[in-house]
Amino acid sequence: MAQELVIYTDESDRTGEYFSNFYGGILVHSQDLQPTIDRLEACKRRHNLFNEIKWQKVTANYLSKYGGIVDELFDLMAEGTVKVRIMFTSNQYVPVGLTTDQEQAAYHLLYYQFIKHAFGLQHCRSDLAGPVRVRLNIDSMPGSTEQKAQFKSYVAGLTHNPEMRSADVQFDPLQIAEVASHDHVLLQCLDVVLGAMTFRLNNKHLHKPPGMTRRGKRTRAKHELYRLISNRIRQLYPNFNIGESTGIAGDISSRWRHPYRHWKLVPADHERDPSKTKQ
Repeated sequence: MAQELVIYTDESDRTGEYFSNFYGGILVHSQDLQPTIDRLEACKRRHNLFNEIKWQKVTANYLSKYGGIVDELFDLMAEGTVKVRIMFTSNQYVPVGLTTDQEQAAYHLLYYQFIKHAFGLQHCRSDLAGPVRVRLNIDSMPGSTEQKAQFKSYVAGLTHNPEMRSADVQFDPLQIAEVASHDHVLLQCLDVVLGAMTFRLNNKHLHKPPGMTRRGKRTRAKHELYRLISNRIRQLYPNFNIGESTGIAGDISSRWRHPYRHWKLVPADHERDPSKTKQ
């Protein structure tokens, strides 16, 4: 019997001070999807959060409420119900030799790489038997209708990738859709985690309003929420380094099995610019 995996994806800052091209994804088995949604929606109601939750909405007044949602999400990860992946690039690694077409299509090319590799779907046979179908829900993307159609056709073509074929992983083109985050609580939770990583990796927690000697209240609140997320990650993986790719501890199937992973994508052909590293 075929199994179905449901993946929601989103993206954040394309350009940052130190890190750029942030992509995120959250995966759940289809049989767990509705119970997971119900659980997160119930958590939102308990905290009187009746509208869309987003990283940009974090304030001191909402800090404890968002903290409750974060805890619920990481409880689901610890239980093995959901998996979260974050990908980004480091500005110190400057790609070289790109064609004009590649530079113009960078957004979709990186998105494709994220979907292809981030969840380690090629290694899911370690846990799953039978054909595996992927249902992909992508938060609304920029670009023309033609660009989006071409991107979706490339993603659907992953079904014919040798590694995916070997793992019997299938991408149905009819199950690749753009969705609006305000309708999907899983995308909203992903936005908070992705936003927190973008915030901290680019040192936004240090920003002060012009002419001020102290950080603003919203910045301090976001930093506190990031620290909660960081602590929950480190409960899964002590000494987790958010700015590096997560290791596999000698087992390639960890790319699939781990509940939470980061991937710092480094171009195969690049030059290093030390001026763009954190001091």
